[in-house]
Amino acid sequence: MYNENNNHQDRTPYEYHYRYRPDYSEPLPALEPSAEFQKPKKTGRRIVAGVLCAALLLGSSFGVGWLVNDWQDGRKGQTQMQMVDRGLAEVTTVSVTGSKKLTFPEIYDANVNSCVSINVVTTPVGYNFFGQAVQNASSGSGFIVTKDGYIVTNYHVIENGETVTVTLNDGTSFPAQIIGGDKDYDIAVIKVDPGDTALKPVTLGTSSSLKVGDDVLTIGNPLGELTFSMAEGIVSCLDREINLDGTPFNMIQISTAVNSGNSGGPLFNIYGEVVGIVSAKYSGSSSSGSAMIEGLGFAIPLDDVLSMLEDIMTNGQVTSHAYMGISVDNASAYPRCGVRSGGYLTEVVKGGPAEKAGLQVGDVITMVGTTTITSSQDVKAVLGSKSYKAGDTATITYVRSGQVYTTDLTFGSTAEKPEETAAPAQPQQSQQSQTTPQQGGDVYGDMEDFFNEFFGGYGYGGRDAA
Repeated sequence: MYNENNNHQDRTPYEYHYRYRPDYSEPLPALEPSAEFQKPKKTGRRIVAGVLCAALLLGSSFGVGWLVNDWQDGRKGQTQMQMVDRGLAEVTTVSVTGSKKLTFPEIYDANVNSCVSINVVTTPVGYNFFGQAVQNASSGSGFIVTKDGYIVTNYHVIENGETVTVTLNDGTSFPAQIIGGDKDYDIAVIKVDPGDTALKPVTLGTSSSLKVGDDVLTIGNPLGELTFSMAEGIVSCLDREINLDGTPFNMIQISTAVNSGNSGGPLFNIYGEVVGIVSAKYSGSSSSGSAMIEGLGFAIPLDDVLSMLEDIMTNGQVTSHAYMGISVDNASAYPRCGVRSGGYLTEVVKGGPAEKAGLQVGDVITMVGTTTITSSQDVKAVLGSKSYKAGDTATITYVRSGQVYTTDLTFGSTAEKPEETAAPAQPQQSQQSQTTPQQGGDVYGDMEDFFNEFFGGYGYGGRDAA
């Protein structure tokens, strides 16, 4: 090694030799290799070869083989990504025949042009502090059922609508006319004039063919902004009874994601047929309002409302609902009647089915057919169920002056129902509760204003008409 006396004669073969060379064209003399720096023997070659073989075998498990291949190909030091040599998947447009199961992409491709986005601006709902009329804006979904422009959606999507706009998947928009609807069943029909535009209606199926566990899909506009989105899930339960304002609904419970804006959209089975009408109205929170719901949705079975939809398209309303021609309240609110529970008749419409059956104001209905009546809501539930329709006859059990009587009543049609009296005008401060239009979803309620927040709201009771 190099010593402290800088003795050049004691250099070993491993020292770096430096010599000043002003003329770079003059080559340096070759250094003679020392005896200690000789070529390896053949035994060393065998050892090196064995080590390389072991490295190759070990590399097959840890990815060394990839680096060795790069080195052999002259690409050492380059990073490569492995790509699958496969073309893009093609979705063939198919027809919904009801006899062939379709893939999810096929169902979307076959039906997306039959689905619509619906945007609604309501009639004035109040006035702001400056006396300006305030309107709400809401959005929902729907689906085309006829080539001439009839579209099905939820009633709460178009309720109080002043202007309704329908938009197709390709961006084409049409003004729509509200044909009619049924609030109890939350269904409605609107219509557009397509002109020269060729509309593609959906294919309707039967909800009775569904089974728990079946695949189902929806196409709609969640949040009113994510237009024409598809979501898939399964049927979680059939005939799930949902009670809203005293009216029972037998709904299809699904695991498909349903959000505000999906209301009125179609529910498809695996054959691409519409078997239900999605309703986000029942999917936002629990009945107590204290817990938000996730991964849970509901749809109205198509079989339950198909005849009603046809009725609306023909008559502008559902004429098949059973109608009694009474106004009813809870018997418990009238202790002098001597009956603790039942439906107390506060009004009997002149010439209506109840009057024809001999019922009078002050009578307390305790049974309709075999259904026990304990409150006014029970009467409304019976009429809202599928048990009775216009033209059917039922035995009514009632109490009058402490005596129990029965009578046969033939239900009339809701088409005979007189127009309801307008609700009392809201006080000025209550009307001011609606200060700004709401965008991007179904409208479920109004914001409370200053007076309601600090001094309490204004409630208006009312008896149930049946």
